[in-house]
Amino acid sequence: MITFRHKGDFTKTSVFFDRLKNLFDTGILDKYGREGVEALRNATPVDTGKTAASWRYEIKQYKYGMRIEFFNDNVVDGANVAVLIQYGHSTRYHVWVPGRDYINPAIRPIFDRLSEELSGKVNKG
Repeated sequence: MITFRHKGDFTKTSVFFDRLKNLFDTGILDKYGREGVEALRNATPVDTGKTAASWRYEIKQYKYGMRIEFFNDNVVDGANVAVLIQYGHSTRYHVWVPGRDYINPAIRPIFDRLSEELSGKVNKG
């Protein structure tokens, strides 16, 4: 026979999730979304400037959380120019242009600061 004993309640868990929910009500993701777009604009290699000016973000809410998504709307002949710069591409004359990892170094510090701020606010108590 299997028995299960339970002592206590879920007060601490409920408090944790209430604090987490309140963080998102403050617009913290919006703050870091704006910072991320600025960092991406500044890091994007510039030829005409169109790709650098085409960054935007959206905050998506899901059943169990939220997420910041970054987009670049500069698309030429069906190809996203920001992705071509990041990973490399072949020209119409079959010359390979190597990629430049500019997205990850630009956005990593933003996510690190967001993580630190969220951790600090959730663990206060």
